[in-house]
Amino acid sequence: GVPQDVGEAARLYRLAAEQGSVAAHFNLAVCHEDGTGAFPQDNREAARLFGLAADQGHVSAQFNLAILFKQGRGVPQDVGEAARLYRLAAEQGSVAAHFNLAVCHEDGTGAFPQDNREAARLF
Repeated sequence: GVPQDVGEAARLYRLAAEQGSVAAHFNLAVCHEDGTGAFPQDNREAARLFGLAADQGHVSAQFNLAILFKQGRGVPQDVGEAARLYRLAAEQGSVAAHFNLAVCHEDGTGAFPQDNREAARLF
C-alpha cells in the first residue's frame, strides 16, 4: 500500500468531483457530513454534494440527502422532499429507504399521512 495522506485524498476526491465523478461527489459529501480528516464538518456542503450525486441517480446519495431534508441539517427541513428522495432510493432497491418510508407512514410523520397498510407493505 501507500502511506495514508488525508490531504492528498482530499485533493484527489476534489479533482475527480470536478471531472463529474458521481462517486467522488458522494464520498466528498460523506467526508463533509462527518467532518472526516482534512474535511471540516459542513452539512450545507454535504447536502450540495449529495444533491449532485442524487441528481445522477446515486441511491445512497438520495437516501442520505433525504435524511438531511427530514432533519433540516444543511438544508431547510422539508419532509416532502425527504419523501420524494426516499421513494427514489426505494425504487432503486434501498432497503433502508423502504424502512424509513414505512416508519414515516406508521408514525404519520410530517407530510406522511398515518397509513398502517402502506407501512406494512413497505416493511
